[in-house]
Amino acid sequence: MSEQEDAESPRGFSLDKEFLNSFKGRLLLAELVLCFVIFICFAASISSYLAAPLIELIITLLFLIVYSSHYHLRLAALNWPCTDFLRCVSAAVIFVVVSIVAAARSSGEGGAITAALFGFLLVGVFCYDAYITYKTEITDQAAEMGDGAGTP
Repeated sequence: MSEQEDAESPRGFSLDKEFLNSFKGRLLLAELVLCFVIFICFAASISSYLAAPLIELIITLLFLIVYSSHYHLRLAALNWPCTDFLRCVSAAVIFVVVSIVAAARSSGEGGAITAALFGFLLVGVFCYDAYITYKTEITDQAAEMGDGAGTP
């Protein structure tokens, strides 16, 4: 291996700042911040709903680390766009349920109502992320592989 190839090959753990400034990176950061805000609001008011934002915060943080460190390219056995799409869809469903229940059972608590409002905002962000992931990544993979109809 030449010195230039050795210098260009990634070693160790480093985050790509270009990814963090990209659209997908900013979307993941927005999801992370909103999950944290919802977690804080639930911690201040209804502690029984802490699990959903905490789990989604951890999962979103893991996806941010995997994408920004380019480990998704090294772990090619997993279909990352499909996994990201399923993460967004499942998180949107979970937050719709949690936000509705928190708004209904809040009985005028400000923290729970705030968490429910941010939860509905986060559902929109997750749905938009799922749409963008499906539109850009999954349909491109399907077109790349061919649909099997009309090709020998």
